[in-house]
Amino acid sequence: MSTPASPANSPIDRLQRPLRDLRVSVTDRCNFRCVYCMPREVFGRDYQFLERQELLTFEEIARLVRVLQPLGVQKVRLTGGEPLVRRHLERLVRMLADLGSLDLTLTTNGALLGFQARGLRDAGLQRITVSLDSLDDDVFRQMNDAGFPVQRVLGGIEAAAAAGLRPIKVNMVVKRGVNEDSILPMARHFRGSGHILRFIEFMDVGQTNGWRMDDVVPAAEILARVDAGYPLEPVAANYDGEVAGRWRYVDGAGEIGVIASVTRPFCRGCTRARLSADGSLYTCLFAARGHDLRALLRGGQTDEAMARSISGLWVHRDDQYSEIRSSATSRDPKVEMSFIGG
Repeated sequence: MSTPASPANSPIDRLQRPLRDLRVSVTDRCNFRCVYCMPREVFGRDYQFLERQELLTFEEIARLVRVLQPLGVQKVRLTGGEPLVRRHLERLVRMLADLGSLDLTLTTNGALLGFQARGLRDAGLQRITVSLDSLDDDVFRQMNDAGFPVQRVLGGIEAAAAAGLRPIKVNMVVKRGVNEDSILPMARHFRGSGHILRFIEFMDVGQTNGWRMDDVVPAAEILARVDAGYPLEPVAANYDGEVAGRWRYVDGAGEIGVIASVTRPFCRGCTRARLSADGSLYTCLFAARGHDLRALLRGGQTDEAMARSISGLWVHRDDQYSEIRSSATSRDPKVEMSFIGG
């Protein structure tokens, strides 16, 4: 299935990819210390997070999104860190919803979702993705390293569904030797729920998660585990550039997805830019550095001048990290996933 045509003035990068999706990190802080994202030995008590004045304001974020819409941005996903720790986030959601013509969604660890789901939906949020790496409480607590119980995340998912945030996607990062035994129980739990479970290969994002290829559970193995218990059949993509491969249960009990950035790279279809909480634009999840848009916002630049600057960045983009990944490149400096929202 194809996506709608991009505007005539939409920039096209060196690999002929348009700009369609924007991920906006609203904070670099998180109330979890997940081992694959913000390991506690690095992000400990003395870690220096951004000061309040360094964060983009909601007005600045909304302005940037407004500038990006004529360039082709059709979808905005709010991320973090953990976005729900940013106070009054529903204000930003309402500001973005008022721009119109946006697919507006959010990714969360679910810890605060039960308290905020209704307000976010009322403000204009359309869909939500919740991270949940196991239904086994001991395994989940080990992975989030914050002593947070599974049941409260499940309660947040229920609250989101009751508020009308549908369909809900549930993301499970699979790490060898940690939670691969949770694959089938997770599939069993979410079958028939109306929610879409997506398995994510453990990725080498940033410099702190101790990534090794041996820790990756390949998509083929994940699918084989699920298929052995509940037969699957492939489904066509919803749109060009969709990152998750889709499979549905043969018995009609719903579908799953697999995001296989390591073993099945999808760089050639990537139409995503990422905005960090301090206003840097990154053109790849695995980028080493971003481009400072906060200086443009606070330096008196017009919308037209900012649009030209962003277009210029995009047309020179040639990122394809996952397609050229090697033992050498996996050690190259990269921005932390927690800083640009995954």
